Amino acid sequence: MWEVEALFDLSFAPGRTALSSYRLRDGVPPVAPLCLVIRDEGGILGGAIRVWPVRVGDAHDALLLGPVAVHPTRQGEGLGAQLIREVIARARAMGASRLMLVGDAPYYGRFGFDRLDGVEMPPPTNPDRVLGCDLVPGGWEGVTGPVTRPV
Repeated sequence: MWEVEALFDLSFAPGRTALSSYRLRDGVPPVAPLCLVIRDEGGILGGAIRVWPVRVGDAHDALLLGPVAVHPTRQGEGLGAQLIREVIARARAMGASRLMLVGDAPYYGRFGFDRLDGVEMPPPTNPDRVLGCDLVPGGWEGVTGPVTRPV
């Protein structure tokens, strides 16, 4: 959807598609039920979030959240938090076990995300920014290794 891509372009640095997380998304369809938008009463796009399937280690499926963006004119209204909470709820309802992202721990910690030790995003990702959220009890227990495209 062109509007969502335009919002991501507006919200992120010009080189966003060069990030390692984009290599994991190339040619892989997103998880459609978890790709959400928020529009105002006039139909204007206010925020969007995307989720992608990934693999961790040899045999662990996970969901990679991101990007998430809120239009600059709508920031501070809680739209980003609303999108993240809805994705977590829907992913749980779908039976997913784990959700991950690359982001700021102080922001995402309020949604249940913690640093994932032993989970390796492709370089040059800062390991302190690799965060995960259990969607079921113990969802990340024993899950380590490189993050790759789904099989």
